[in-house]
Amino acid sequence: MEGEFCNLPKIIELRNKYKFYLYVDEAHSVGALGKRGRGICDHFNVDPREVDILMGTFTKSFGAAGGYIAGSKALIDYLRLHSLSAVYAEAMSVPVLAQVNSSMCMIMGEDCEHALEGQQRLDQLAFNSQYFAHRLAEMGFMTMGDPGSPVIPLLLFSPAKMPAFSRECLKRNIAVGVVSYPATSIITGRVRFCISASHTREDLDYALEQISDIGDLLMLKFHKDKVQPQQPKAK
Repeated sequence: MEGEFCNLPKIIELRNKYKFYLYVDEAHSVGALGKRGRGICDHFNVDPREVDILMGTFTKSFGAAGGYIAGSKALIDYLRLHSLSAVYAEAMSVPVLAQVNSSMCMIMGEDCEHALEGQQRLDQLAFNSQYFAHRLAEMGFMTMGDPGSPVIPLLLFSPAKMPAFSRECLKRNIAVGVVSYPATSIITGRVRFCISASHTREDLDYALEQISDIGDLLMLKFHKDKVQPQQPKAK
């Protein structure tokens, strides 16, 4: 929700010390973070076996449907027998599985026809995310999250400004997601921008220009002329 990375190495230190189970939801990180796009563990160069349960979705980076739970064989066997969503649900369809498999092969560089495209998309996503967040902060908006996160929240605060911001974006053919109470506290409502490797520089600049106009209209530039984040490297 905040576009922030958990301090996974430190959490694993605590796990090893106090012997608790560690469950990591990386719905937004797998296929997007890390040099190889393998998620938060890849980002921090952590062995995934140090995490007891890894959960992710196929609806974002993989452009498909469904999700997964990764863990020990004993855990997976138990879930298959006792999890109602697994026992009574339908299996994923073959076309969806094919989409997941092809996306995963591309990300891992195992697609012979597109051997370099996966890494190029990861690099482009990292640049797009840093560029967009930098420009928003430069304009004076209050943003959240860590550098490189493809999810960039912009704080709107006032509940009344949330539908106004969403409708102004819709008028300009920009798709955004606004989030408010109870997902956030009443005064920390926000809009979340989800950046893609497929966004061109022209797409990003158009969106930024329109968002800047909306920010002026709704008086959202709380940090104008105050924030100067590091400029991402040109790509």
